[in-house]
Amino acid sequence: MNRTISGVFWIALYLLIVLVPVFLMLVPPTPSGRPFWLEFSIALGFVGLTQIAVQFVLIARFRAVTAPYGIDVILQYHRKIALVAVAAILAHPLIIVIDNPSRLKLLNPFGGNWGSRFGLLSVLTLLAIAVSSIYREKLKLNYERWRLSHLALGVAAIVFAQLHVSLAGLYKNTFWKQSIWILIAAAMVGLVFLLRVIKPAWQRGYTFRVAAVRPERGDMHSLVVEPVGHDGLQFAPGQFAWLKISNSPFTVEEHPFSFSSSAERKERLEFGIKALGDFSGSIGDIPVGTPVYIDGPHGAFSIDRYQAAGYVFLAGGVGITPMMSFLRTMADRADPRPVLLIYADKTYDGLGFREEIEALR
Repeated sequence: MNRTISGVFWIALYLLIVLVPVFLMLVPPTPSGRPFWLEFSIALGFVGLTQIAVQFVLIARFRAVTAPYGIDVILQYHRKIALVAVAAILAHPLIIVIDNPSRLKLLNPFGGNWGSRFGLLSVLTLLAIAVSSIYREKLKLNYERWRLSHLALGVAAIVFAQLHVSLAGLYKNTFWKQSIWILIAAAMVGLVFLLRVIKPAWQRGYTFRVAAVRPERGDMHSLVVEPVGHDGLQFAPGQFAWLKISNSPFTVEEHPFSFSSSAERKERLEFGIKALGDFSGSIGDIPVGTPVYIDGPHGAFSIDRYQAAGYVFLAGGVGITPMMSFLRTMADRADPRPVLLIYADKTYDGLGFREEIEALR
C-alpha cells in the first residue's frame, strides 16, 4: 500500500475508534432529560478512555502502523496524546461537579457508590502514570521499573474505568453496546498478552549471539551479533532495533540502537553504541556468545525510503552510527551516487570510524 494512503488510513481508523463511544451515546435508547454539560462530560470521559486504550496499540511497535510515519513520530504522539486523554478524563468529573456542586459527594470514596469509586481510582491511577512519566528522573525511577509500572498502571486504569462505566450503566443498556465495550477491554488485554508473553516466546526461536565487541574511537563500541539457527535479519540502512542482551527474551530490559552495518549483510549485524549510561557504559564487558534478542527493524530514516541523485549526511558524535550503515551499504552495492558527509565531534580523536570513513572515500 502507498505510504500516503496507508498513513491516511491509520489516522482515519484511529479517529473512528476514538469516537466510537460518542456514536454509542447517540444511538437509541438514550437517557432523556439530561443536561448538556452532564452529557458533554460523559462524552469527554468516553473519548479519553478510548484514547488510553488505543495507547496500547501505539506502543506495540506494529510495523504496519509505524511504517508510514516512523516509530519515533508514533512514540512522540503517544506521549502528547496521553496527556490530552488524561486531561479529558479529568475534565469529566470536574464538569459534573461544576454543573451541579451537590455531585461533589460522588468523589468521596467513603460516601459515594462503587461506580464513582472505580471512576476515582481510574483517575488517580492515570495521574500516577502522568506524574511518574513527567518526573521519572526526579523520582529516581530506573527505566525498567518505570516501564513495568507504566504498563501495570495503564491496565489498572482501563479496568477501573470499565468497571465505572459498567456500574453507571447509562450507555451499556443494550447487548451490542455491552459487546463493543467488552471488545475494547479484551483487545487491550490481548495486546498486553501479545507484548509480554507471545512476542518473547516467539523470540526464543529467533536468537542471535554476540560475535564480537569492538572498541571504536569516541568512547564507542561496535556490538557485532550473528544469527543462531536462522538466516539473520533484513533491514534498511538507517533503521534501528531494540536489543535484549540476556539469557531470556522475557526480560523487561531492552535498549534501542541503530544498525551501523551494511544492509547487504543480514547475517552479521553491527550496532554502534556510545558509553552514555549504566548499560551502554558496560557494553565492552559483554562476553562473546551472550544471547541477544532483537525487536526490529524499526524506523523510517533510510536512504532506501528517500531516493535522490546524491546525499548530504550530517552527523555529530554517536549520530554517525546510521550514517555508517548508509556508507557501508552504498559501498557494498557499488552505488555511484555522490555523498557529502559532514561529521563533528568535540575532538578529532573522538571521531568514531574515522579510519574507515577515510578508506571509503
